Amino acid sequence: MRLSKSFVPTLKEVPADAVIPSHIFMVRAGLVRMLSSGIYSFLPVGYKMIKKISDIIREEMDAIGGQEFHLPALNPKEIWEETGRVEAFGDTMFHIKNRDYVLAPTHEEIMTFHAKGVVKSYKDLPQIWYQIQTKFRNEPRPRSGVIRGRQFLMKDAYSFDVSYEALDKSYELHDRAYRKIFDRCGLKYFVVGASSGAMGGSKSEEFMVKSDAGEDTVVYCEECGYAANVEIAESVIESVKRHKESKQIEKISTPDIKSIDELCEFLKIDHRETAKSRIYIHDDKPVLILMSGNDEVNETKLERVLGGNVRPGHPEELKEITGADAGSIGPIGFKGRIIADNRLKDGNNLYSGANENDYHIGGIDLIRDVPTVEYFDLRTVESGEGCVNCKSPIDVFKAIELGHIFKLGTKYTDAMGANYLDENGKEHPMVMGSYGIGVERVLACYLEQNHDEHGIIWNENLTPFHIHLIGLNMKNDEINSAATNLYNELISAGYEVLFDDRLDASAGFKFNDADLMGMPIQLVVGEKNYKNGNIEIKIRRTGEKEVVALSDLKSLLRVLLN
Repeated sequence: MRLSKSFVPTLKEVPADAVIPSHIFMVRAGLVRMLSSGIYSFLPVGYKMIKKISDIIREEMDAIGGQEFHLPALNPKEIWEETGRVEAFGDTMFHIKNRDYVLAPTHEEIMTFHAKGVVKSYKDLPQIWYQIQTKFRNEPRPRSGVIRGRQFLMKDAYSFDVSYEALDKSYELHDRAYRKIFDRCGLKYFVVGASSGAMGGSKSEEFMVKSDAGEDTVVYCEECGYAANVEIAESVIESVKRHKESKQIEKISTPDIKSIDELCEFLKIDHRETAKSRIYIHDDKPVLILMSGNDEVNETKLERVLGGNVRPGHPEELKEITGADAGSIGPIGFKGRIIADNRLKDGNNLYSGANENDYHIGGIDLIRDVPTVEYFDLRTVESGEGCVNCKSPIDVFKAIELGHIFKLGTKYTDAMGANYLDENGKEHPMVMGSYGIGVERVLACYLEQNHDEHGIIWNENLTPFHIHLIGLNMKNDEINSAATNLYNELISAGYEVLFDDRLDASAGFKFNDADLMGMPIQLVVGEKNYKNGNIEIKIRRTGEKEVVALSDLKSLLRVLLN
């Protein structure tokens, strides 16, 4: 590929809207251009990368028996209504204004539609179907380049099995395939347990890359390898103390005290002596949530406990429900369901709101005074707490989700009537799994992990070109001819070569572009070295440079590029 004849719009300056390294270098190196917020065009070099990643994915999916489909992104809305996911996705789903269609954010329903009535017998199972297709999600705040966009490329796969035991095997096949895919792409990743969210199902795991640009929060134990999304993570932490004697309830004036920190300072007590009260609305009914001190409610855990959609009570609702504003709410006298975090179990001599502004209640005994309270794990874990497996300190950090695998069970096949007949002629719903990889995220995560201050650093598997050939002073006929001949020889030898044959670009400009674009090997054809039968070679990852004889070049390249 000759740069003089190609569309590779590199930039010297960092784009104003680009903050994270992957976004900065994808735009500066001419891989992508933004069309609109959350919508990116992949340019020739960038799309070459997408095809390489897609080829790796196809090879590993085919190796486990996957069959590739290409499904429509435009779907009849009624199919999604069968499973209730029009409501589940809410505003995230794009709707067509003049037709009853939606743009697919994923394809469980459509794959199930094709399986229904066609896959009829246990003899037809298992099946693994996949595609690499554009998806659409109406992200309210697209950011971080292609990591969080409104249109994106996704590999989504679906397994159909006769039983949950058979699903376990399909799930394991995909787990191994995903590890091979990410290993071949050169990514440093880890696997965490996760919530299934709108997808549903009994189990799911995420393949994650540690990054400050991530929107997921992950809990990790370096000692034993425990890893989980913070949505489901647990930890070992000291519970609230149960004192031998319970104090009597007392109402305390606490003027203008709104937070736990203010209450502790005012009463000279420890955070662990307080029970923070929060109001949530579930099925149009208020539920009071009790947390110890400054512990935060994990709303994913809460949704799993209550079942269905849950939201925090609005400020204007709180007074109507409890008689008080936020900061003065408590369990004593609350008429409704009360749920407490496990850390508070059977606690006594606690302080909480009095359901009257500017007042709190002390001496609360949850056994004596709140006998209907229910206990669950509701808290969001924090760094430094004990690992649930080995009790070593855990770390909590941001991460980017590369892929997600789900055991869906029969959620979709039940809803859509996708059944098969067993060997006795009895009808059963097929048991499904769902498995996704964000193709563009793989590229972005690779760049997050493989760059320096000058630009991208490609490995041999993903690089768009093996060699970046730089001709200096291409207006010199002798150099032009020598560089062009070398370009043709390298192409004939099977190398992918990007040839900077621009006539008017300075040497400094060419060198900067070469470092920015990041091909593993740079070859520089200059007048002085060429006259001596030599060429300069630079290893992009290490920055090491060496002048070698042209006669030794091909054997050296075979070693460097394996």
